[in-house]
Amino acid sequence: MAGEGTDFSRHWSLDPEIIFLNHGSFGACPLPVLEAQRRVREQMERQPVQFLTREAPLLLAEARGVLGRFIGASPEALAFVPNATTGLNAVLRSLSLGAGDELLVTDHEYNASRNALEYVAALNGARVVVVSIPFPVANAESICEAVLRSVTSRTRLALLDHVTSQTALVLPVGVLIAELEARGVRVLIDGAHAPGMLDLDIDALAPSYYTGNCHKWICAPKGAGFLWVREDRREDVRPAVISHGANAPVPRSERFRAEFDWTGTSDPSAAIAVPEAIRFLGGLLPGGWDEVRARNHALALEGRRLLVDALRVEMPCPAELIGSMAAVALPASSRFPIPENPHAFGPNPLHDALLRDHRIEVPLLLDPAGKTRLVRVSAQLYNSRGDYERLAEALLALL
Repeated sequence: MAGEGTDFSRHWSLDPEIIFLNHGSFGACPLPVLEAQRRVREQMERQPVQFLTREAPLLLAEARGVLGRFIGASPEALAFVPNATTGLNAVLRSLSLGAGDELLVTDHEYNASRNALEYVAALNGARVVVVSIPFPVANAESICEAVLRSVTSRTRLALLDHVTSQTALVLPVGVLIAELEARGVRVLIDGAHAPGMLDLDIDALAPSYYTGNCHKWICAPKGAGFLWVREDRREDVRPAVISHGANAPVPRSERFRAEFDWTGTSDPSAAIAVPEAIRFLGGLLPGGWDEVRARNHALALEGRRLLVDALRVEMPCPAELIGSMAAVALPASSRFPIPENPHAFGPNPLHDALLRDHRIEVPLLLDPAGKTRLVRVSAQLYNSRGDYERLAEALLALL
């Protein structure tokens, strides 16, 4: 085995020869949850018409209830979508914008989400205002100050990561939502990484919109995401794919459910398996999900400390701005210069060397300024301290 692993490793089908430190990108689904999904698929294929038209709606409603209790969200405010990007596009394409309107975003925003924002702005003659947040960052207050300083009378919406992808920061969204919504600015939270990583109460946070993934830290199968829309915004939000529900004979107040519940034939098994993922992961430790989150948080901090000490670089942020991932700056290297066209999954000689020569899968990203390379580590139950020690040794050898 490449890494030490843990007793929990047996629940995943991850390659035992690879030290997997990139749970954050696509997650990894445990074997019992995949088995639950397989059973749903078999049920569907035995009688597809009965399943998709009669049984699946009931199973999806049950899954929404379980997910809602887990993330603190009213089930009637939830819609299953394939991923957070789909939910985000549904919201952005539903906005009524005019020329000169402003859409606020930070320079830490996930590339796919930023692309969707830019597209919608260009379509409507609106302007994207990018808030610069330095990394390393001193505290949550400096993040709030930078965002709120950029609000003007033309700001219509703020798109904020709950947990940033490239820098792994947990943004102070509670404070920002309250401040921005009080100023009449709609807040769309890109919570791709938050469910399962953070203890959520979305109803209490009360942004205008919140979208997230279940395949990352909840460890559901790929294709399970959700969109939450506050009641006063619900009538205006349409799915990214318009289908049968658009002319369903229901009151306008019920259109959200009618439209999002059926957007064409798809495989609903990933969403239906979400309750099993919540049950299974929460049952692996005596303290349930609270202990899972605490264990992963502590391990992410430990892994970060090992890398910072080994590489002799600056600690990037306070511990309270970290969840189950951490990003650390890498020293400059003449042997492995930053690629001219860096992309998270594009050609990257340093990443290739880590995987080929050291059997380590870990993402190498750029800081928001585009000048410093970052290594972002994840911490899941199958990871151990030895995984980060091996990474530190490999980086020292290569750089």
